[in-house]
Amino acid sequence: MSATTNPPVVVGVDGSEQSLAAVRWAAEYAAHHRSPLRLIHALGVPTDFGPGMAGPVSDVDSLRHAGRSLLATATEAAEAAAAPVAAIEVFSAVADAAPVPVLRDLAEDARLVVVGTRGMSTFGRMLLGSVSTALVRHAHGPVAVIPQAKTDSRQRPIVVGVDGSPCSTQAVAIAFEEAALRDASLIAVHTWSEFNRYDSRMQMHTEAEALLAENLAGYAEKYPEVPVTRVVTEDRPARRLLQVAASAQLIVLGSHGRGGFPGMSLDSVAHAVLHGADCPLIVVRPRTGHR
Repeated sequence: MSATTNPPVVVGVDGSEQSLAAVRWAAEYAAHHRSPLRLIHALGVPTDFGPGMAGPVSDVDSLRHAGRSLLATATEAAEAAAAPVAAIEVFSAVADAAPVPVLRDLAEDARLVVVGTRGMSTFGRMLLGSVSTALVRHAHGPVAVIPQAKTDSRQRPIVVGVDGSPCSTQAVAIAFEEAALRDASLIAVHTWSEFNRYDSRMQMHTEAEALLAENLAGYAEKYPEVPVTRVVTEDRPARRLLQVAASAQLIVLGSHGRGGFPGMSLDSVAHAVLHGADCPLIVVRPRTGHR
């Protein structure tokens, strides 16, 4: 990703209500960051049927035409959602490949890839939930998963999971930036457990408080307008994050880390939060390396 350009926000479009909720959220996010918005409709159809084999070209053409219609509707929704914040550039494209590889690869150079939690694929057989789950596991950059909007949540706090890992460090930076842009408060959560440890509970709690303080150091000076609440507690990370985020507008956490509980990586925490959260979730993934 070039440091001299403002990378785009990429959002998957499939025509479902959940997808349109993701488009609107992504458009507002892009407007806050003055980023272009790129709408992608992925067909997931083969274009090469091998030597001597004739493919169903007319069917593919029909799917592309339908995809362009969906993108036109999504473009209108995006421009309307962004308008109260700032006008944005909106680009759209129909891709022949499947949603997961298309969005996964675009994530490498995107500010953020955005998808809905549930929706139907072009052929009406695949839940978009499988797309969001795959991207949280394999994308080459941050992924936002957006549930269908229910109520205006702009006055609610942003919650960030902190465990001291590199992805968590990026999550903290993103969470503070989003809180500042949205005039929101921030709740930073770090959990610990005595499982397989022989230190006193007081010592473990003190160490956990020190780790959280270390990971938040400097942000109060950079974002003095953001009120911060610190939560340090003995618990499973996903359970406490979901409890704290019950009234949040956004959760931000890393995809790889210690997770705050032995034997439970933050990757598994991200999936637990993904399937349990009612608000948008940003999962920070590394931009290099493949899993």
